[in-house]
Amino acid sequence: MIVAKKLTRKFGDVLAVDHIDLDVKPGEIYGFLGPNGAGKTTTIKMLTGVLKPTEGEIEILGLNMKAHELEIKKNIGVVPDEPKIYPHLTGEEFLNFILEVYNLEKSVSIKRISELCEAFGVDYLGKKVAELSHGMKQKLMLVSVFMRKPKVIFLDEPTVGLDAKSAKILKLLLRKYADEGSTIFLTTHILEIAEKMCDRIGIINKGKIIAEGTMEELRRISGQKEATLEDLFLQLTAESKEIEDIIKEL
Repeated sequence: MIVAKKLTRKFGDVLAVDHIDLDVKPGEIYGFLGPNGAGKTTTIKMLTGVLKPTEGEIEILGLNMKAHELEIKKNIGVVPDEPKIYPHLTGEEFLNFILEVYNLEKSVSIKRISELCEAFGVDYLGKKVAELSHGMKQKLMLVSVFMRKPKVIFLDEPTVGLDAKSAKILKLLLRKYADEGSTIFLTTHILEIAEKMCDRIGIINKGKIIAEGTMEELRRISGQKEATLEDLFLQLTAESKEIEDIIKEL
């Protein structure tokens, strides 16, 4: 569902993503983790066609990104870390705009929108986007993606700004979609979420994937049989020693 080969992105002399390979299967929730500045968001932007790779190949849903970019974008869902919504539109106008852009059947979609709005507590469709908080815009963006039921969904820090109930509904909904065959690719700094939700995890640091696998496979790589994902992450990114040194100095 998601394949990347030698995916690379440079910004001037800075190598943000360094020849990474990815292969994410149908029905899989794949967690893509890393410290700030490791290359997570840059990778998602390349996989979703927002940024052009400096080198490498991308296939989504079996289609090559270079040859079928528009078709891929029609068939994926993207929830960015900062919701990009026209501020002068009301929530209802934004959702109608999405209906038009994707040429969705209105009668079916309206029912789906109503169900999702009720689930996430979106009762502000009459307000302009400029008046909404980050969390309110995030929920509106989730509704706009989930109403389409795309087979591949990319989410960059999806729980930021969400209340506890909405975050729980999001996690359960992603699991439900994955069990029905959709592929979920997400980044998060909340490692407990990744540990509980993700079928496989890739850890990127300084532009390179340094470890990948299930929790059990990551434990074998690190040599820690009972370690949490937080322990593994800090060990693999060499940040655990740095934390100890910081605490000693405080």
